[in-house]
Amino acid sequence: MYKSLLLVGAAAAAFLYYKTHAPLKNPVADAEPPPIAVSVVTTTPESVFRCEGKQHCSQMASCAEARFYLKHCPAVKMDGDGDGIPCETPPLQCAF
Repeated sequence: MYKSLLLVGAAAAAFLYYKTHAPLKNPVADAEPPPIAVSVVTTTPESVFRCEGKQHCSQMASCAEARFYLKHCPAVKMDGDGDGIPCETPPLQCAF
């Protein structure tokens, strides 16, 4: 009986020692932080242009302006073959 009491006491002492001396691990602190979602806001050339009655490629200052006019303005004459790409011939030669 004395041996079993001694064994239970030793087990209790080992358990208490482990609980008080073992390094504490915080699974929340050790976890990888979640990735941060970043949204990039860019201004498009469309916000700079407005329909002012221009119709031809020779009146455009850039391909971005020509694309804006083709997409947003009525009665433009910049897409002769109807493929959605404005000013495919000089002076601008917009490729896409």
